[in-house]
This record gives sequence, C-alpha cells and structure tokens, in this order.
Amino acid sequence: MTRTEKRKTEQLQIRVTVQEKELIQARAARAGCDVSKWILLQLLPTAEQAFQQVCKELADNPHSRSHTLAQLNDLLTGLSSRNFDIALQYPPTSKLHDFESAYVAAMIEQAAWVREINPPAWTVRVKGVDQPWFASSLFSLRLHLLLSSPPPFRRRNLFVDSTIGDRV
Repeated sequence: MTRTEKRKTEQLQIRVTVQEKELIQARAARAGCDVSKWILLQLLPTAEQAFQQVCKELADNPHSRSHTLAQLNDLLTGLSSRNFDIALQYPPTSKLHDFESAYVAAMIEQAAWVREINPPAWTVRVKGVDQPWFASSLFSLRLHLLLSSPPPFRRRNLFVDSTIGDRV
C-alpha cells in the first residue's frame, strides 16, 4: 500500500427504496464500477475521475449531450490551475464520437487560454469535424458565429458564441 492509499475500515449504510437501489446499481454498472466505488466517485470525485466520468457520460448518452457538455463546462470552470493540469493530463478513455471529441478538446483549450496556461498536449491531436457545425440553425446568426467563435472551436469547424456567460 502506497502512502497516498488509505485502508478502508469503515462502513456507511443508507436507506433507499427498491427503485433507488435499482437505479444506483444500473448507473454503477453503466460506469463499469461496483456500487461502492460509483457512489464514492459521485460524492468524492477526484478531478481526473470527474473528467473521465463526464466523458463516459458523453460517450454513453449522446441524447443528453448539451447537459453533459454543461457539466464539463462547470467542471473546467471550477478547477484550479494545478488541478486543471492533473485532471486533464490524459485524454478521455471513453470512445467519443468525432463531434464530441472535437468539442471537448476545444472546451479544454479555451479554458486553458482563459487561465493563461498551456492546454494538455493531447488536445492538439484532436481533429475537427468534416462539415461546419453552427450552434444555431438561424442563418442570420452564422456570420456572427463565424466571427465570434473562439479559435479552438473555429480550428475544429465548430462555430459557437462565447459572449453569453462564456459558456460554449
């Protein structure tokens, strides 16, 4: 056992309904964890585990993409510069589709730019999407999006507006 590992000697019990237990078990299984590990990740996530969990959610549930990307934005915003480097030193272990992979890398590079630090080296290798993607279907906004998209997004053929609360 290394110095940073701690021996688990305590047990904590909680009361849940049958439905809550089934939901917890299903989510733990989907995350590839046992129930105890999954609950600990939810309650006490390390920065890297939290990043990988958000990416796994993005890979597993593309229908909730905007919600999951908002979670990633919140995670990136809340990281200190030191934790930013630690949390994002490795690329996502989950297989992301091209769009999600490009968007995640762009978000990370943009967050690094805001902090005035270098982004993780792996983000540079993430390619963009083949067809331009616009955050709005309104043709009247496309010129604005073309001009206002942050460079990490433009470079990947993603056109977003970062002027409203800087959430892209």
